[in-house]
Amino acid sequence: MSIESPTLGGRLQGWPPFIRELDATLSVHSQYVLSGNLHDSFLAPPPEGAGPARLLPLRALLCETLRSSGASFLAVYDPVDGLQIVPGAGEDGGDEAARAAERLLGKRKGDDKPSLEGLTRFLAAVARPEENVRAAFVIDSASRIARTPTDLEPAERDFFRFCAKLSRSARPVRVTGARPKPLYNPVIWLVERPGDLPPWLTADNENIREITIPRPHLGDRQETARLLARAFGVADVGADEVAAAACDAFAEQADGLTLQSMIEVTRLAKERNVDLADLPDAVRTYKLGVLDNPWSRGHLRRRVLEGEKRVPERVIGQPQAVTKTLDILKRAVLGLSGAQATRSGSRPRGVLFFAGPTGTGKTELAKSITELVFGDESAYLRFDMSEFSGEGSGDRLIGSPPGYVGHEAGGELTNAVREDPFRVILFDEIEKAHPRILDKFLQILEDGRLTDGRGNTVHFSEAILVFTSNLGMYVPGSDLTARDAGTGYGSAHRVQNITPEMAYDEIEQRIKAAVAEHFTEVLNRPELLNRFGDNVVVFDFISAEAAHKIFDLQFANICRRVTDEHRLVLTVKGDALQTLRDWCTAELDKGGRGIGMRLESLFVNPLARALFDRELVPDERITVSGIRREGGIVHLDLR
Repeated sequence: MSIESPTLGGRLQGWPPFIRELDATLSVHSQYVLSGNLHDSFLAPPPEGAGPARLLPLRALLCETLRSSGASFLAVYDPVDGLQIVPGAGEDGGDEAARAAERLLGKRKGDDKPSLEGLTRFLAAVARPEENVRAAFVIDSASRIARTPTDLEPAERDFFRFCAKLSRSARPVRVTGARPKPLYNPVIWLVERPGDLPPWLTADNENIREITIPRPHLGDRQETARLLARAFGVADVGADEVAAAACDAFAEQADGLTLQSMIEVTRLAKERNVDLADLPDAVRTYKLGVLDNPWSRGHLRRRVLEGEKRVPERVIGQPQAVTKTLDILKRAVLGLSGAQATRSGSRPRGVLFFAGPTGTGKTELAKSITELVFGDESAYLRFDMSEFSGEGSGDRLIGSPPGYVGHEAGGELTNAVREDPFRVILFDEIEKAHPRILDKFLQILEDGRLTDGRGNTVHFSEAILVFTSNLGMYVPGSDLTARDAGTGYGSAHRVQNITPEMAYDEIEQRIKAAVAEHFTEVLNRPELLNRFGDNVVVFDFISAEAAHKIFDLQFANICRRVTDEHRLVLTVKGDALQTLRDWCTAELDKGGRGIGMRLESLFVNPLARALFDRELVPDERITVSGIRREGGIVHLDLR
């Protein structure tokens, strides 16, 4: 006699789709391979057909489903606990399950952890029963049976060969009850990935059905949120608009989480005395594993307001770029990034795409906003994307897949964000990365998360992502341009697209057009361009006025370093300083970085040469009275 569940008479209406698929195909498949979201909880209808839904683990879900089809028991095997009969002693129907199991499996003595050879006997007893007893056999943690699915040891090979033959020789069983027609006693494999079993076991085997269990969709999360609201004293969410809105917000914030994770978030919230309306904060804590949120600090808005004065002093000659960057930063502080989207809570706090001439302050601005928000430039993380031009170099970012060298180490990007999710991450010269690597950024920009090579999910929802590029400086020239230039290279000839004489508006328009063309025409990644949206920040050429300010700033840094390192007071006479300024700012094609390079070559090197030959005395005053070139070598006159 089997135990029937009266709530399942409509054949599992309201149950998870993968359960309905398994239940509907018991007459044609003898084995199933379940993979994916195995360790979650799942929504199931109430046992009496009325009241709230339930959240059940997979084993309980399978037990209720199969018993509704007439199964008297489930035999569940895993390498740790061995063989168990479900329902067990003391549970509803446990005595009947024990008797039915004894009829099929015999009296078990010392078989709680059978060998693979002993396991075949139990599998055969269930799949080819000698009596009309309907049952099922679940092999949990099946991924751990074989050392590798493609290099089996003799005992493993014999076991899987037997299971393949058993799938074709299984015998359907008739029982009285809700489903009297012949149904197989299924063998159900629970694996992390379908490839964890030998490929020849399931290939071209119509008797084995593979089913992937997905992560919960928004509707499941919303229903679960309403169930969990009972923990906050809200029995009827439908009658409370405020509670309903809080549950919907909880479900949206839980995007990417399992239902079991939502249960854990609720437990965390109760422990921290968080109200239902503040569950999104508990979700953030659960995802990131940190309690302190720099974005919620009261002084942050004041720091950003002060930054409107401080940042232009550090990033000189870029008023448009600084203003737009600070606008985007203010949006991030207020939590309004992506506010126009239906669901934006999991996206990065801010996304910036810095484009324009080299040496104009793109990296410096990234460092400035890092110090502004997090108070420490150490929260700034830089990746030179020219190092990721190879197709396989993306493994450095997210880690190697299983089975490859370095898999255990994880990825540089994912490890760093997991360690500290509150960061400014700079991807320098993004156009030099391989297109396959750029695809990784689609998931980060849209969903705010990335799965590393070890299968762990890393969240970018509290980070600011900065991409820099020199796209638009040069563009392919036309055949006519190349012919006029006398190069003979035709359309491969590159011509300058922007010049210092152009107005900023024209420079901005040309660079944005070049960036759009690169992502759409060259890379064929228009979807990535769409994720950047209007966050492209264009930098202008360094003007003569800005160049003089940059020179003064860098020159002051040199003098301060001399004082800090050697306790010397260094001064440069007016004529010598003006000569040095003229030399360093004569050519601005390399921007502020070029000024620094010329300062190092024309001043720091000859200064180091002159000081190296002197006996330095603390607190000594050294004056540079003149500077001159002789045969290509710069000399300083010191006194």
